[in-house]
Amino acid sequence: MHIPILVLTLILAAVFVGTAVPKLTGQAQMRERMEHLGVSPGLTRLLGVLELAAVAGLLLGLLWPPLGIAAAIGLALQMVGAVVYHARAKDPAAMTLTPVIFAVAAVALVVLHVLQG
Repeated sequence: MHIPILVLTLILAAVFVGTAVPKLTGQAQMRERMEHLGVSPGLTRLLGVLELAAVAGLLLGLLWPPLGIAAAIGLALQMVGAVVYHARAKDPAAMTLTPVIFAVAAVALVVLHVLQG
């Protein structure tokens, strides 16, 4: 079961590095997207920091699973928050589905870690 954990961890880590960096650097497209959702620049930066911390936790979780579990739970909760913000902004279902998929993937990683336990 180690290979599915490794693959899912690397996918989640890559995706969230890819979303965290634009939030932290204030990339124009990310600023516009977050502004559309009603997220302040300060909260956007905080979300970027949390995502990078989660990436570190996911990767270190390959060595110490409890940390990976905690990081994956944190990501799942952050994605639930993203779903709420997308719904409040009345975004199309396809746009709201993206954080749902990543929340499910994070929960799947938790389950895999626990089963490997």
